[in-house]
Amino acid sequence: MRPMPPSEIVDTYLGVFVPAPEVTAWLRETFIDEGAELENEDHAHLRSADIGVLWTSVANGRHQRRIVGQCEVGEPRAMGKWSKARAEQQIVEWFGDVPDFILTFDANYSALASDDEFCALVEHELYHAGQERDEFGAPKFTKAGTPKFTMRGHDVEEFVGVVRRYGADAAGVRALVDAAARAPSVARVSIAQACGTCVGLRAA
Repeated sequence: MRPMPPSEIVDTYLGVFVPAPEVTAWLRETFIDEGAELENEDHAHLRSADIGVLWTSVANGRHQRRIVGQCEVGEPRAMGKWSKARAEQQIVEWFGDVPDFILTFDANYSALASDDEFCALVEHELYHAGQERDEFGAPKFTKAGTPKFTMRGHDVEEFVGVVRRYGADAAGVRALVDAAARAPSVARVSIAQACGTCVGLRAA
């Protein structure tokens, strides 16, 4: 059973964010961990990542499109000193520390989405949680030997996994005929246009 958002924040006017540790545990045991039920090796670098997840009842949209999921680097950026300290305090209160990535999901959408749609949304956001690469394309690591994390946008190689598992609509790349020609191994769903990270990167 996939986790569901708290009923008290679904279909309400409360503009709240609620930590969702049950989603973090579920996405690890479903997609990230070795031997996971729907294990995706494309997310293997996230096995050592600290991932925080939030449900929200705050409606979000851009360019006349509803945003139902978003991935962000955990550490607040592009803020004044006090604004950053205030944001960090809130994040620590939610998660106990500042995670490498924060995933936020629209509670109202998630409550109504099918299992396939929700899985595609979660994996789509996980694909944004990337590992830095050097000029030769090799993955970068910290001195401690853990992956160096970064945000990544849409890339043919990085997002072909979404096409393979959920179909071309999920990644918004129907032009990838070679990848889309194969039947997806999980399901066909449409998520790409509802991702806040993607919309933000396109606008940048």
